[in-house]
Amino acid sequence: MAAIALRGVVKRYGGAKAATVVHGIDAEIADGEFIVIVGPSGCGKSTLLRMVAGLEEVSEGVVEIGGRVVNDIEPSERDIAMVFQSYALYPHMTVRDNMAYALKIAGRPAAEIGERVTRAATILQLEPYLDRKPRELSGGQRQRVAMGRAIVRQPQVFLFDEPLSNLDAKLRAATRIEIRKLHAELGVTSLFVTHDQVEAMTLAQRMIVMNAGRIEQVGTPDAVYGAPASTFVAGFIGSPPMNLLRGRASGTRFEVDGGGAITLAAPAPRDGALVLGLRPEHAQAGGDWMLEVDLVEMLGAERLVHGRLAGAAFTLRVDATLAPPQPGARIGIGADAQRLHWFDAEQGRRI
Repeated sequence: MAAIALRGVVKRYGGAKAATVVHGIDAEIADGEFIVIVGPSGCGKSTLLRMVAGLEEVSEGVVEIGGRVVNDIEPSERDIAMVFQSYALYPHMTVRDNMAYALKIAGRPAAEIGERVTRAATILQLEPYLDRKPRELSGGQRQRVAMGRAIVRQPQVFLFDEPLSNLDAKLRAATRIEIRKLHAELGVTSLFVTHDQVEAMTLAQRMIVMNAGRIEQVGTPDAVYGAPASTFVAGFIGSPPMNLLRGRASGTRFEVDGGGAITLAAPAPRDGALVLGLRPEHAQAGGDWMLEVDLVEMLGAERLVHGRLAGAAFTLRVDATLAPPQPGARIGIGADAQRLHWFDAEQGRRI
């Protein structure tokens, strides 16, 4: 196993008019840690992972694996194993042969190969399928074979590039559990890239939230969800995302842009232009903020009430055991001062 260090990592594409897609990333991943890099499509997360793997050249900065600078080292010599979005299995080989192939190419003894494949198959519950071809497997089973192929190599680092994107919702949930069990058993340093914030929240020991080639926030899922560093993180992490109301504060009065005003339980951190954030589950029924209901979504154990608060879009999460409000109704809600999040209106950073 090995720690990973990224120091001022930059990626540019093109010649004289080069476009920078990753802007000076600094991050430290501890030995044995499971880090999830999360962000929207095009934010640079997969490019960053591919630079760690050696599949993309580093334009500036340093990538270290196990204390060794690997910028100019071939991918095959970095002692990493990568699991891709596509399973990339050999269709003419059995599961056993797919998992053993890299070890055979490396010239490992047959007894060692058999032992490693058997252990990986046991961990991933693939023993009944070792003699099947990939076409005879489900999508989730194929992804487990791809992970098994990585496990048998016994690398210092696992790199996952959106490996669950091709699976349906039920299989994604099941495979997330398998990956968590896998890391708990093997303890190998892991970088996992996804655009799915639910995957990030459920898998990560720490998260790196990226936006437009830059890091917005690094922290545990609890820390990122509970204290987002910017309006971007607040709006990206959480399902549904945090309500963000732009307006102007004056003591306990907050005037929402283009709408009405609400009264706060405590004065805002400062007067002037601010963004007020509130998670849908943290609003309380019975307050003096009037929510005009547009739509109610039934989601099993809960309901999402969509409407407008002081003229701005607002979502409220309520327990499904409660009688739902009807579209067109006006309901009173409120929030404790400690549940409110405040952000600078110009920079979007947390106050």
